Amino acid sequence: MHVGNYVLILHTHLPYVLNHGDWPHGSDWVCEAVAECYIPLLNAFHQLKDEGISPKVTLDISPVLCEQLAHPDFPALFEKYCQVRIDMAKNDEKYFKRTEQEPQFQRVAKYWQEWYSKRKTEYVAKYNRSIIGALKELQDSGDIEVMTCGATHGYFALLGSDKSIRLQLNAAIANYQKHFGRKPRGVWLPECAYRPAYPWKTYLPVAHLQKPTVRAGVEQLVHEAGLEYFVVDQGTTLGSKPVGVFKNGDHSKFVKTKTRTAEHPFDKTPLALYNVASGDDVSKGTSVIFTRDQNIAMQVWSGDLGYPGDPMYLDFHKKHHGSALRYWRVTDNKADMMYKLLYVPQWAQERVNMHAFHFTQSIERSLLNNHRVTNRFATLCNPFDTELFGHWWFEGPQFVQQVLRGLHHSPYVQCVTASEQLDAVQPNEVISIPESSWGKNGHHEVWMNPDVQYMWEAIYKAEKTMDDMVTQHVTPRMNKTLRRILTQAMRELMLLQASDWEFLVSTFSAKDYAEMRFFYHHSDFVRLCGLATTYAKKKKLTTQEKQYLELVEQRNAIFSELKLEMWC
Repeated sequence: MHVGNYVLILHTHLPYVLNHGDWPHGSDWVCEAVAECYIPLLNAFHQLKDEGISPKVTLDISPVLCEQLAHPDFPALFEKYCQVRIDMAKNDEKYFKRTEQEPQFQRVAKYWQEWYSKRKTEYVAKYNRSIIGALKELQDSGDIEVMTCGATHGYFALLGSDKSIRLQLNAAIANYQKHFGRKPRGVWLPECAYRPAYPWKTYLPVAHLQKPTVRAGVEQLVHEAGLEYFVVDQGTTLGSKPVGVFKNGDHSKFVKTKTRTAEHPFDKTPLALYNVASGDDVSKGTSVIFTRDQNIAMQVWSGDLGYPGDPMYLDFHKKHHGSALRYWRVTDNKADMMYKLLYVPQWAQERVNMHAFHFTQSIERSLLNNHRVTNRFATLCNPFDTELFGHWWFEGPQFVQQVLRGLHHSPYVQCVTASEQLDAVQPNEVISIPESSWGKNGHHEVWMNPDVQYMWEAIYKAEKTMDDMVTQHVTPRMNKTLRRILTQAMRELMLLQASDWEFLVSTFSAKDYAEMRFFYHHSDFVRLCGLATTYAKKKKLTTQEKQYLELVEQRNAIFSELKLEMWC
């Protein structure tokens, strides 16, 4: 008896780091993700296909990450990254032998040599040095779906202008079409940050934002961009209110209702799809939401309570002093580093099999229980950061493969992509949801707090400057050099808006690096706007100004398709 569908969504994003360092912060982040996450997951998908199983996973990949993976310099960086680690593992093996360490050290050193050699070979020979190409091929064959995301992962709910959100969405769609040859249907809201329509203002000392201004709801801007759905956290849906229904799925026939009926229970469940509107006004468009089921997700997400904390899995934190390669298993996630035991890959694989079986059963039980109580077909959605599978949890890609294999053989649950589920369900119920994110306490505190207030003040002022520049200078017959200068200024604004900088500062993950990057992009934005103003008057660039423009274009060479008209 088929009682529901399972939608696995992998959120794939890294900030722009090419040409901005390598180790410990910089291009190594992307290389690390490709080696540990993207290639192993691609391998898992292809292995399933070879078995006659379509993975039916939904991935979103941020445009700024697409640009890095497709950058002409990246293949050489990645191949060098792998070779360095192969050489490090060889040196470790010699060291362990010379110092008469226990034999398992040498076995794991050989394991790393083989592991990185395989990733390097697969990248070159199997995927033709193109992760984007490999994803496109899987999407074109109907085996996965690729969503888009805010272009540089700007935090939509806090951006000071709807024009900024439109820019993030318009640039994302254009970039997606460049890389995947079609238009996306769904969008990942960075940090799942949502804000309904209301008179908005900031409490920060920014003059032009002191008076409340009616802002569009994020769902209205998503709809306006031609996108159909996004993802929210469970607490967001549980805090929703009924608005009405579309009669027989016809969006031109909306009926307001704030009462529950047997036909339209509005039961605030994460196991259903809903249309979202700001208040009871659907005239400006609605979007469909998928909701993260937290109870099921925590079995994977939690390092303390979930599967990744199992004693047999590779420990993330303890690294060998010579190479920074990992040789130890979790052992006890509360234990001191000195008590960690050596990693045995075969033992870890046994735990993967067990945990994947348990997780598959958990999904089945949840949907069966729901059907028993409600007699309704359900949608169980689990969104995760892609980096969880392979980076934070080394064995994660194997786990994903086993779960997808198990669900393929389930008599109760089918794994489908988000768009397939949307087409199958076509929800009629319309709800309003609260301002929220999937961050701490379900709100904005990680991205807006005293430690990062200065960032938002700078962003808000830069948005105003960008708006003034576009209003003043953008015309159909605009000077090409002036357009070039302002387009690069727009790139710097978008990089400035990345939510990563606030997150890295607030969590002390890479605070110094994030602050440095923020100041660099802000400095370039200000300088480029000044250069545009000067050029508009003189119609001439000095040799030094030409060299600077070329330098910043090369350093932050993203979104060749970007148009100033996307600021609208």
